[in-house]
Amino acid sequence: MIAQETDKVLSNKDKELANRAKVMTDAFYAQNLLREAFPESRYGSVKGAIFAAYRFVRPKVSKELTPRRIRSIREGTARRIDAEEMEALKAAIIEEAHREQQELRARLAALDKKVAAFSESVAGRSVAGAGE
Repeated sequence: MIAQETDKVLSNKDKELANRAKVMTDAFYAQNLLREAFPESRYGSVKGAIFAAYRFVRPKVSKELTPRRIRSIREGTARRIDAEEMEALKAAIIEEAHREQQELRARLAALDKKVAAFSESVAGRSVAGAGE
């Protein structure tokens, strides 16, 4: 006799929980924006990154903002994110991208100079060595 497996039917509650896991909340999105815009590695510590974010976001929102609020967003414990805060974090991402782009361009220019200097010294040696 062939054993028949019973199909498991998901209840509506299970389906809702499965769909909820796929949705990114505003708090989670803001947490990611904040960590990307104010990386700990750039500011030396989490505390430095929090205060840099506080100094950037505070003038862009109309409500009273505290470093503790920024910390709660960074840690993902904020229950809600205001639209002004979200817009300020998006602006911070753009600023960080511009800053990083400028740093990369400066680094590439320095590398181009090194490569050009090395190429000149190698070319000078081969010309000098061929004449002897």
